[in-house]
Amino acid sequence: MAGQQPLTISTVDYHAGGEPFRIVSEPPVAIEGATVAERRVFALADPDVDNLRKLLCSEPRGHADMYGGFITPPDDEGAHLGVLFWHKDGFSTACGHGSIALAAWAVHTGLVERDPSGTTTVVIDVPSGRVTLHVRTDGEKITGIDFVNVPSYRLAEQVTLATSLGDVTVDIAYGGAIYAHLDAAGVGLAVTPEHYTDLIAIGREVKWALNDTEYARHPADDRLSGIYGTILYDDLGADADGNPHQRNVAVFADGQVDRSPCGSGTCSRVAVLAATGTLKPGRTLVHDSIVGSRFTARIAEELTADGHQSVIPVVTGTAYRTGEHRFELDPDDDLGTGFVLR
Repeated sequence: MAGQQPLTISTVDYHAGGEPFRIVSEPPVAIEGATVAERRVFALADPDVDNLRKLLCSEPRGHADMYGGFITPPDDEGAHLGVLFWHKDGFSTACGHGSIALAAWAVHTGLVERDPSGTTTVVIDVPSGRVTLHVRTDGEKITGIDFVNVPSYRLAEQVTLATSLGDVTVDIAYGGAIYAHLDAAGVGLAVTPEHYTDLIAIGREVKWALNDTEYARHPADDRLSGIYGTILYDDLGADADGNPHQRNVAVFADGQVDRSPCGSGTCSRVAVLAATGTLKPGRTLVHDSIVGSRFTARIAEELTADGHQSVIPVVTGTAYRTGEHRFELDPDDDLGTGFVLR
């Protein structure tokens, strides 16, 4: 419309383990719902919320592997904030690296007052439930962040499916989102940048082969159903202390690649390794990413959840602020909310 002013959106950007997270503290659109889970359902169907996602995620303001979140009110007074996670293909149920970034942001901005003890607790409502983060500080410096996730568990083991690389066998596990787990060596690959394109291709193939099957069904909340991604992993044996050491890449949504070791994916990995006895309470999973960044993870508690033997995983990493943006959408811009080249 002639004379219409540009739409402006302010963001603060972080990365955790190399994976970006774009924070929108004041989304300029209504995101309706009484809970974060309800707001996600609303966002999936609402063109205004979806256009805001596209604007901030797509080129020329973002890229095919961009990630971010819209801050929302928490479900109740028990949490400090809520968040609606987004990526190039929509809105996800969980995001561990994003939760770590949000905890750093909450402490940096004073949204959550820094505890003089050196450990500040940040509680966040996400679509898959309520998560807790413990931000460790030394003066003004954040030295580490522990992400305590929702109960996580293996849904299925040794599921065989046909792919273009032959038959493969995967485990399927929930860690706030549902992932298929595939040994990269089993398809002749390694989790290295040299295999980037092939890892994406098989990751997408496995996801879509399973996404509409009973293996992708969440046992208690159908809003959490669907294979969010494929975790391809290299087993690197044990570290000097006898802890399991693995390298992984999560190929999520429709071909996005997590640069970090993947927070919710690491939780899903902990669930698989706990079920096989590879990771026991008191031990630590050393979890590396395709770019060489590292999270560590441990089992905080064993319990039963949603009818499954489960664990509460704790993933440790940190996040760094990368900048601030003031994005604009000119009403005369013929590219509108942008495009994605993939």
